[in-house]
Amino acid sequence: MSFTETLQSLTGKLLADCTDQELYLALLELVRQKSADRVQPVTGRKLYYISAEFLIGKLLSNNLINLGLYEEARDALAAAGKRLSDIEEVEPEPSLGNGGLGRLAACFLDSLATLNLPGDGVGLRYHFGLFHQSFEDGVQNEKPDPWLTAHSWAEKTDITYPVELAGKAYTARLYKLAVTGYEGRTNTLNLFDLDTIDESIVHDGIAFDKTAIDKNLTLFLYPDDSDEAGRRLRVYQQYLMVSAGAQLILAECAARGCNYHDLADYAAIQINDTHPSMVIPELIRLLGQRGIEFEEAVEIVTKTCAYTNHTILAEALEKWPRAYLDAVVPQLMPIIEKLDALARTRTEDEGLAIIDKDDRVHMAHMDIHFTHSTNGVAALHTEILKNSELHGFYELYPEKFNNKTNGITFRRWLMECDPLLTEALEKWIGTGFKKDSNELEKLLAYENDEKVLEELTRIKKENKQALADWLWETQKVKISTDALYDIQSKRLHEYKRQQLNLLYLIHQYYEIKAGHLPAAPMVSIFGAKAAPAYIIAKDIIHALLTVSKVIAADPEVSRWLQVVFVENYNVTAAEKMIPACDLSEQISLASKEASGTGNMKFMLNGALTLGTMDGANVEISEQVGGDNIYIFGQTSDQVIHRYEAADYCAKQWYEGDPNIRRAVDFLIGDEMMNVGQKENLSRLHHELISKDWFQTLPDFNAYVVRKGQALADYAVNPVGWRKKCLVNIAKAGMFSSDRTIAQYNEEIWHLGK
Repeated sequence: MSFTETLQSLTGKLLADCTDQELYLALLELVRQKSADRVQPVTGRKLYYISAEFLIGKLLSNNLINLGLYEEARDALAAAGKRLSDIEEVEPEPSLGNGGLGRLAACFLDSLATLNLPGDGVGLRYHFGLFHQSFEDGVQNEKPDPWLTAHSWAEKTDITYPVELAGKAYTARLYKLAVTGYEGRTNTLNLFDLDTIDESIVHDGIAFDKTAIDKNLTLFLYPDDSDEAGRRLRVYQQYLMVSAGAQLILAECAARGCNYHDLADYAAIQINDTHPSMVIPELIRLLGQRGIEFEEAVEIVTKTCAYTNHTILAEALEKWPRAYLDAVVPQLMPIIEKLDALARTRTEDEGLAIIDKDDRVHMAHMDIHFTHSTNGVAALHTEILKNSELHGFYELYPEKFNNKTNGITFRRWLMECDPLLTEALEKWIGTGFKKDSNELEKLLAYENDEKVLEELTRIKKENKQALADWLWETQKVKISTDALYDIQSKRLHEYKRQQLNLLYLIHQYYEIKAGHLPAAPMVSIFGAKAAPAYIIAKDIIHALLTVSKVIAADPEVSRWLQVVFVENYNVTAAEKMIPACDLSEQISLASKEASGTGNMKFMLNGALTLGTMDGANVEISEQVGGDNIYIFGQTSDQVIHRYEAADYCAKQWYEGDPNIRRAVDFLIGDEMMNVGQKENLSRLHHELISKDWFQTLPDFNAYVVRKGQALADYAVNPVGWRKKCLVNIAKAGMFSSDRTIAQYNEEIWHLGK
């Protein structure tokens, strides 16, 4: 049966007569059938990757690519006068993640299946995700992001597990979402939910009763934790995930012959950041119910579990007041107390305790003590953990610490989102790079090939046009395609320093007004969500939206500079923005970004990095060489020293540098105040002068100079620029998540088949 006939058998009519919705549902069903054929029985160790987030993006095209059906589907639909791209628009994007943490988890699941490794995800089925972002009156507004429909990739099962929260019994239901590998097996993303969730309790944006646990538990990813009820809700969520997840793991292992004493022979559990940390005491509790003594249970769990640290920021290393855990998970506290007592027998350092003197439970401390592996996610990040942030733990457990530099899946971030570049690469270097990313290095043979460089320029131009068309269709924003596209898309956080880019844009405004014209026009594009309770982050968004209006209203400046903020940044938006980018903004304060994966996606698609020596930027720089990346700013050692010495005074930098003062004061000048909100702009102005915790001002001048150099290179030497782009594409192979997962498996998991 031909592909057309197969699809028609599912629709019950000719493809030409079908709506896009009908075709989407038919393709969804076909993918389900084909992916089920690739499910394999498991022997030996199976991985369970537990994560609060899985930012999986739309799945139709990704699954068609992985199953080898993409071209057939595209051609069959085209023959019927239909476009696969139109059908993709029907699919809602799953709201199961927010930023890099969740996208990494999604890439990892893809790579596990591609490498034919048995590995499933475990998480929660959020109804509204983080939130849907819109801009009204120049400020971020949050609304629910309903994505669950009657037909979903995540299929409801009859499998349920009891979960006790605050002494009350709840029933967690399992939903299974098939994860296809590229020419590989099918694994599963296991998502838990409650049948009692009531979406109607949400009102006034994303407000809801945070105490009605049976109705609200899985409504939102990272519920607003600005009040105690919100913080407790996070504990409820985390326990639901790990308790149901742990029961699933034990049930699956028992079905394969595990007697629980040998759990580590059947399961490897990866704790992705601190959100799933309670899986450690929960597993010990469940093993105790099965007759295993505490000491042995601790040994079993330690052998089974491993921990990935994703941050250096203290705020992200979760510490819960003991009172929260006493209230929400009283069954775990006796176990956590025993774990704390056991940890204290290993060290006299009070700073390494699980329960501190202020009665706070440190999740990361529990993770390090009672797993067999702690890994960082970039070479620099791991060294900082060992030498600074977690030094005491490194001295105690040097054998546990290791590095696994993050990666991205090329199927999503090249083949799906940049088909033009993929097609060109196939022509030049063959198709091997799709499975072995190191084959991209073959592209270096074309570094001086004028035709190849011209083709890369043409592809970038077409991708810019596609982004421009999409921005017009979705936001009614017009952008020039004859400009350098400078993009900063990532979670809005002060350490990622969107505010540094903001000050640069203000500086450029003044320079253009003074007749100092840049070497090339620039479109500066942002994509970012700020956490609802993160006031300064929302103020930065407001300032960027306001400055975009000021620039747009000035005919002198707007010829050279345009600022665009993409609403509701998600995977779909990223797939439009990344292929069009010329200059990728990776400007976090050195020592603060664990890795970054956006930097990898941009380089793979032929953008050059403007960045600090932070996270994976260090390894990107090593790969491409200093001539093919734009590095600026303080080093991590300088930043760490400055924090230790506590000698940074933002006001001194503001008062001592007229360029800085001019840019910062613009925030409260007439141009901005006439368009924006006085409260938001004044608060950000005060923050930059009085605090500036992430040292924006010391890096400002270096950033201005280096960005000016990038603009000049782009304008004056377009051939040289394109050569740099080619080198970046060719050297992106190291940053494949296939490589990352292979390393995890070889050094930590030792999975079966």
